[in-house]
Amino acid sequence: MEELGSRKKRITPAVTVIILFGIISLLGDVVYESARSVNGQYLNILGVSAAQVGLIFGIGEFLGYFLRLLAGIFSDKHGKHWIYIFVGYGMLISVPLIGFTQNWNILFILLLMERIGKALRSPAKDTILSGVAENQVGIGFAFGLQEALDQLGAFAGPMIFTAIFFLTQKNGIPQYQLGYKTLFIALVLLMLFITFVHRKIRRDNLIPQVAKRDRKAKKLQRIFWIYTAFTFFATLGFVNFSFIGYHLKAQELLPDGTITLLYAIAMGVDAVVALIVGLAYDRLKKKTGKKTGGLLVLTAVPFLTLVMPFLVLFQNKALIIAGIVVFGVVMSVHETIMRSAIADITPFHKRGTGYGVFNTAYGLALFVGAAFMGWLYDLQQSGIIMGFVVAVEIVAIVLFFIMRHKLLRKELS
Repeated sequence: MEELGSRKKRITPAVTVIILFGIISLLGDVVYESARSVNGQYLNILGVSAAQVGLIFGIGEFLGYFLRLLAGIFSDKHGKHWIYIFVGYGMLISVPLIGFTQNWNILFILLLMERIGKALRSPAKDTILSGVAENQVGIGFAFGLQEALDQLGAFAGPMIFTAIFFLTQKNGIPQYQLGYKTLFIALVLLMLFITFVHRKIRRDNLIPQVAKRDRKAKKLQRIFWIYTAFTFFATLGFVNFSFIGYHLKAQELLPDGTITLLYAIAMGVDAVVALIVGLAYDRLKKKTGKKTGGLLVLTAVPFLTLVMPFLVLFQNKALIIAGIVVFGVVMSVHETIMRSAIADITPFHKRGTGYGVFNTAYGLALFVGAAFMGWLYDLQQSGIIMGFVVAVEIVAIVLFFIMRHKLLRKELS
């Protein structure tokens, strides 16, 4: 009975809200990851050219990261984080609406709306989540749980279309449109959860007067910009799965079904490791007695990123599988610890801006790194790709230790 009572005490309002935020992330992924798994095929059936598809997704990804910077700045400036959360998630209505049209111009607008909505809500949601978790639960645990449930949604969402195709034994326009329309259910549940969480946070006062205290800080500190530079270079050398899949297909190393299975395995690794590294981040903070003590976990990122091309760009299947596991681990740390660290090195009232800058730098690094490595791959320069990755990750390692040195000096002063 005593053990049961102690468990009940641990289920605090803050823990409840973090779990609910995880469900919100899960439902959000069910909606937009379902669509992202079939958008290309649907546009192909409608006769949209590859150039048009590339254009729309390129513009969408650019807006999705660039607008996060503006959304973060304005949400901090006006303190209206919840407006950005509601509007951002509300724009997911564009996804089920895809099932009502075959018009290319309307589809273009709807697909861009989904990416813009993601940009609007991301900095604000991370700010609110970190505010609830800070000093109450543990930021690492909060973001780790978010990532685990996020990946569950990313896995479950595409299964909706898979089930429709399997049950109808068809994969034509009507089946795709039915799949999109079905996502209305997840969207309605999502908005209900957001409304409930908003009311609960306000009722239980889960974000204390931290915002008022932090108003004394006028701007982001120098350590934030060093951290952003570290993030940029650590991500610049990251070999993404699109690149890995292209290599495996081009070299005929594995069947298509096996490649997609490897991606599912990577997402599973991501989900499990997210909880582990999130808890490790919080424990390091407690063990060291320092707010930035958990940053030590980030030392693994450049080293793991550095070895990835040496695993996935060869023809040994065992090495390729090992590389996929490493890919999942690195993605997990990106989505948990890198985001958690922003909360520990930025004041609350600048946190939306911090997440906006972080996401912009992260997206730019992914874009530049992928484009450059893809260009080198076309030139059959795998050796130069490996050299490039090693070089940028060494820069990231140097920046990490510069950051650690400055943090230690600050804590000792």
